[in-house]
Amino acid sequence: MARRRQAVTIKHVAADAGVSLQTVSRVINKESSVRPEMAERVQASIDKLGYFPSIAAQRMSGSRSYLILALNDRERTIADWRERQGTDWVDQMMLGGMVKCAEHGYRLIVELVDTHSDHIERELSAALAALRPDGVILTPPHSENATILRLLKAQQVSVARIGTLRDDHGFALTMDDERAARLATEHLIDLGHARIGFIAGPAAYELSGWRIEGWRAAMAAAGHDADALLARGDFSYESGLIAAEALLAAPVPPTAIIASNDRMALATLEVARRRGLGVPDDLSLISFDDTPIVRFTHPPLTAVVQPIAEVTSRAVERIIDEQAGRTVDRTPEAIPASLTIRASTAPPVKP
Repeated sequence: MARRRQAVTIKHVAADAGVSLQTVSRVINKESSVRPEMAERVQASIDKLGYFPSIAAQRMSGSRSYLILALNDRERTIADWRERQGTDWVDQMMLGGMVKCAEHGYRLIVELVDTHSDHIERELSAALAALRPDGVILTPPHSENATILRLLKAQQVSVARIGTLRDDHGFALTMDDERAARLATEHLIDLGHARIGFIAGPAAYELSGWRIEGWRAAMAAAGHDADALLARGDFSYESGLIAAEALLAAPVPPTAIIASNDRMALATLEVARRRGLGVPDDLSLISFDDTPIVRFTHPPLTAVVQPIAEVTSRAVERIIDEQAGRTVDRTPEAIPASLTIRASTAPPVKP
């Protein structure tokens, strides 16, 4: 039987570099207290010996686990995966989180938790006990869940809350949803639209209200009336069908619609088709999210591009900085979205 190759340990690195175990540990953890020349010397030994830090060893050597736990909504995430409709929120979250974690010797683990479950406290307590994460990233609607926040605060876990500005435990980060909705509305106003409908997401999401505010602000600034132009969905395709039908069945229907996610935008596209309306000839359409599917519709949809990966990367940075004892700014941070213009928006047809 072939013998297993002996694993290279932190002791081998320390001996090769002629430094203490503590110095090697500080270099691995990218602590700022290590002199640059010493860091280079230790890194050279790490590269020469082919050393890779073990999470188990790191956890035994100190209080840190080198794991960051990202919580996502179970019901919605599983539904998205099963329906395979191109939703890539989780993919982008993992991209930003995993890449940034890897830079610092951390690992990102994604857990799905049902916000509305009676067992949420038990489920989360079990995950925390098993993984002992250094930090937790919360996405909507978990980022606003009082039970989750209370539990994490009691256990003194670092928390980054995405999609909320409420003054609570941890760091708050947003994608500046109000500005994003305003940007989309202003694009349509610049094209000449005055009746711009808006399909909002569920009220349980704080960001839904911000998007409504951004749309209303842009409409008011242009002197346009937003009354009777608001409809609500729950981010599902079916709710988008109902909301779009309500808007387009009005006595004076909108000439443009902004939908708060791609599924509701696709539903609006279908309602327009059923009604014999061309996009963008008869109806301009803008979506949020910019998942891959909206680039291949007919026509490709103009969309708000949410910087999900960038926000998650920043969330990881804040957690790691706090764990390293560095001074961390707790001011809520907004990472702005952008608008990608495609073929679904055009000037309105003059009567």
